[in-house]
Amino acid sequence: MRPLLLALFALSAQAQVERAVDLAEHGRCKEALPILRNAAPVKDKETQQRVGVAGVRCAMTLNLPSDAAFFLDKMLRASPHDPAVLYLATHVYSDLSTRASQELMMTNPGSAEVHQLNAEALETGGDWQHALEEYRAVAAREPNRAGIHFRIARLILSQPKGDSTFPDATRELEAELKIDPNNAGAEYVLGEIARQQEQWPAAISHFEKATKLDVGFADAFTGLGRSLLSSGRNDDAIAPLETAAKLNPDNPTTHYYAAIAFTRAGRKADSERETKLFNEASARAQQTKNDVQLGILGPQRVEPIKPQ
Repeated sequence: MRPLLLALFALSAQAQVERAVDLAEHGRCKEALPILRNAAPVKDKETQQRVGVAGVRCAMTLNLPSDAAFFLDKMLRASPHDPAVLYLATHVYSDLSTRASQELMMTNPGSAEVHQLNAEALETGGDWQHALEEYRAVAAREPNRAGIHFRIARLILSQPKGDSTFPDATRELEAELKIDPNNAGAEYVLGEIARQQEQWPAAISHFEKATKLDVGFADAFTGLGRSLLSSGRNDDAIAPLETAAKLNPDNPTTHYYAAIAFTRAGRKADSERETKLFNEASARAQQTKNDVQLGILGPQRVEPIKPQ
């Protein structure tokens, strides 16, 4: 009797799911959503996807973002690389973002958050000057708001460089670190500013702080290695460059400078290995670029891979 009961239960659960999906497809979301949310798991992939799509659409129709996220999460766990699921997720999360931003602007139009949201949108659109003005408006309203001075510095550095570029950016980054001493990004950018001005002790100090604040910050380890190399500390440069290569083996720049460090240290075999890894990483990067171009532009616009 037990197998028979289980079979009957499975049939009943399947029928319930089918009914809920049918209700959803006919616009009866208030009836369908509770059934879809509490439905027993189904093994059939096609049915799983139909349940997920129905649940997401009903949740969005009823303006229930947490339910939409619940169904999307289940779909992404079951089929993390399915293009249809990823396409749906892209649109749903974009729509949820739009709805939240509209709610923010309607309920708190003069808030620092609205100015920051405007700044981020302007920055994404390449309107750096107006984005900078909006970030400064945020800083004026909330001087101790973490992250704002860092963003201002980043925008200053993104614009055409003049005599005041590095001093202005440095002042903002130092202000950021007073608010958030654990901001590894601010230390890293200060390191880059010092490196570009060939101020090696300062660059090394900032990069070292960034690596201590974030032990997974591959670019900071690369910056530290490069600065140590430039200051003549060839042996000391090896360890951070090796760490950077482990953290991000696909970065050709790291392998390039690691090869230089090993050459200067007289370690020929290690240098040859890093040179080989540099060539392989460069080829992968070019292939990835071509794959993206092929997918977006078609075969006629793809740049050929250059020999290494």
